[in-house]
Amino acid sequence: MDFKKILAKAEEYQTEMSIFLRDLIRIPGESCQEEGVIKRIKEEMERVGFDKVEIDPMGNVLGYVGHGKHLIAMDAHIDTVGIGDPDLWEYDPYEGYEDDQVILGRGASDQLGGMASMVYAGKIIKDLGLEEDYTLVVTGTVQEEDCDGLCWQYIINEDKIKPEFVVITEPTSCNIYRGHRGRMEIKVSTKGLSCHGSAPERGDNAIFKMAPILTELKALNENLTNHDFLGKGTLAVSEIFFSSPSRCAVADGCSISVDRRLTAGETGEFAIQQIKNLPSVKAADAKVEMYDYKEPAYTGLVYPTEAYFPSWLIEEDHPATQTLVESFENLFEQKPLVDKWTFSTNGVSIMGRYGIPCIGFGPGHEDQAHAPNEKTWKNELVKAAAIYATIPTIYVQKYADKMPEGTDNLVADKK
Repeated sequence: MDFKKILAKAEEYQTEMSIFLRDLIRIPGESCQEEGVIKRIKEEMERVGFDKVEIDPMGNVLGYVGHGKHLIAMDAHIDTVGIGDPDLWEYDPYEGYEDDQVILGRGASDQLGGMASMVYAGKIIKDLGLEEDYTLVVTGTVQEEDCDGLCWQYIINEDKIKPEFVVITEPTSCNIYRGHRGRMEIKVSTKGLSCHGSAPERGDNAIFKMAPILTELKALNENLTNHDFLGKGTLAVSEIFFSSPSRCAVADGCSISVDRRLTAGETGEFAIQQIKNLPSVKAADAKVEMYDYKEPAYTGLVYPTEAYFPSWLIEEDHPATQTLVESFENLFEQKPLVDKWTFSTNGVSIMGRYGIPCIGFGPGHEDQAHAPNEKTWKNELVKAAAIYATIPTIYVQKYADKMPEGTDNLVADKK
C-alpha cells in the first residue's frame, strides 16, 4: 500500500471536503431534526461512488464500500446541540466562517468533520483500488446528543449489523482514543404534604427532605471509584424540580436529576444502589430511578431505552488499536498519542452494551464540542480521511485473524 499516494489523494480532496462540511453546517440538524443533513450525506456518498447507500427506519444513513467478508464500520453522529446564546458567536453559527486553516460553525468539530473525512476516505479507497476482502459501512447516526448510542442499539438489534470493530470519529485532535467513562441519568424524588405557607408545621416539606440528600450526594462524589486509565467516577446534581399548590404553600414534591459518570467497574445497578444506601435517602423514603428516553426520531420512530450508557475501553495491544497505530505511523512517520475521551460517544452501546470493539480517531478538538465559535482544522480533515482510507486494508492484511472472539475483548467492567 502506497501511503504517500493515499495522503496526497486526501490532500487533493481538502477543498471538496471543506465544501461538503460547510454544506452540512448550513443545515440545522439538532437531535430528532436531522433529516436535511442525512439527505445531504446520502447525496454526497452516492456522488463519490459508494457501492450502496441506505437510510434505515430510524433515519441513520449507511453507506457501503466493498463486498468482502470482514465487516468494518466507521461512525459519526450527525446531530448537533443548539447554538446557545447567539451573541456569543462571532459569525452566524450555521453560515460559519472559513479561512486557509479552519472552518467555523455549529457541528464543525462535534462532529460533522468526521463525517466529511469518512465520505472522502470512501472516495480515496475507490480511486486507488484499495478494496480487499472487507465491507466498510460508514454510518451517519442520529439522536446521539440526546441519547448516546441509541442509534447503534437500533443498528445492531434491528438492522442486524454487527461489525468486527468500529472506528468512532468523534474529535480526538487526530490522536487515537481507546475508551471513555460511561454515564447515566438518575432521578431522586421526595414526597411531602402541602399546607398553607402561613402554618408550615401542618405539612411535610418535600424540599426540606431533599436538602440532606443533596449534602450526602456532594460527599459521595468525593469518594467514588477511580480507574488508572479512565479516571474517577463523578456525580453532579444538574436539575431540581418541585410541585406545590402555590407560592403560599408547602411543597408536596421535590425531585432532582443526577448526572452520574461511570468509570470501569461501575454498573448502573451499582450506581443506583449507592444512592439508595444513603442515610438521608432512606430517612426520606426517597425514590431513586433511572430516566427513560423515548423521543421520536425525525422519521417518527420511537425506540425507548433506559438512560444508561456504560463505560468501555480496549487495551493498547488490541488488534483494533494496533490497526490505527500502524496506519498512523505509516502515514505520518511518527508515533501517535493513545488516550481517552472526557465525554461520551456511541461507543457506550457498540462496546459498552454489545462488546463490539471500538477505537477512536477524529478531526477536531474535544474542547470545541458544544462551545460557541466551534471550529475544526482543515489539515485534520485531511489526516483523518487518509487514516480512514488505510484502516480496512491494514486490518484485513495483518490483524483480522488476531481479533478476539465473542465479547472477550470487553474490559470496561473489569477493575
